[in-house]
Amino acid sequence: MPSRESYEVHKEEKSLVQKAKREANQEDILAAALGMRMGPQKPPATFWQPLKLFAYSQLTSLVRRATLKENERTPKSEKVHNFKVHTFRGPHWCEHCASFMWGLIAQGVKCADCGLNVHKQCSPLVPNDCKPDLRHIRKVYSCDLTTLVQAHNTARPMVVDMCIREIESRGLKSEGLYRISGFSDSLEEVKMAFDKDGEKTDISVNAYEDINIITGALKLYLRDLPDPIISYDAYPRFIEAAKLTDPEKKLEAFREAIALLPPSHSDTLKYLMAHLKRVAQNEQFNLMNAENLAIIFGPTLMRVPNLDAMTALNDIRYQRQVVELLIKKEDVLF
Repeated sequence: MPSRESYEVHKEEKSLVQKAKREANQEDILAAALGMRMGPQKPPATFWQPLKLFAYSQLTSLVRRATLKENERTPKSEKVHNFKVHTFRGPHWCEHCASFMWGLIAQGVKCADCGLNVHKQCSPLVPNDCKPDLRHIRKVYSCDLTTLVQAHNTARPMVVDMCIREIESRGLKSEGLYRISGFSDSLEEVKMAFDKDGEKTDISVNAYEDINIITGALKLYLRDLPDPIISYDAYPRFIEAAKLTDPEKKLEAFREAIALLPPSHSDTLKYLMAHLKRVAQNEQFNLMNAENLAIIFGPTLMRVPNLDAMTALNDIRYQRQVVELLIKKEDVLF
């Protein structure tokens, strides 16, 4: 009769054998799904293709979620996904609910900024955790500001930084700076260059001797933003702050309005106002004081959220007052 010890050893060996078989079966299934060859016969590609696509989709989703968790360690501003109806080729699975996307056309939606694929009905449930990818960003001008800076991992759009550096290096004393426009053909050329080459764009004096082309390119970029530097959400608070008469209350109201801006908008506004203050400090040469600059940049940095023409007309003077105060009080507001 076998002893109890030999019985336990036999039981443990049997358990290990069963575990090894299960692991081997799991490896075979995964290998087959990924199209790997584990045995003497190779399964037909047409039979395993759906499984291969499914495994790839699931692995992509897992990697994306792991990346998002990693990014959560460093707090960043929230960004909503830019979903567009999309027709997918071949089998696709929703990266939110992991269910199959049925249909031949328009099976779901795809984020134009990060490439996330989900059902249309799942899109409202997706968190505002869009991480823009340069592979999906095809232009610089007319691109959402937050999308652009997150895709390039910068504090501000490279257009703003590059143009301001060039202007300050050779144009602060140019008469009529920002008031005089450059040739429209040259402005379009600079715009196309930024869209194509990004930070490699040459805007040096060798490429564009007229500094007004560079100032025009900067103003055009700011005008083309889908959501202005002073965002639509914060716009009413800035207008209300401009209407206050008490100096201390006005400054406090401006600080509260600035706090409503997305971080990328706030950083860009601060950098731009510091630059315009340096322009105004050279008024004896360029004839551009804070009031003149505010007249130019008011409608550029601020746009009425609705299309009410009367409201837009009435707000013009307050837009000017907002920008003028931001320039003059840049050192205490930011």
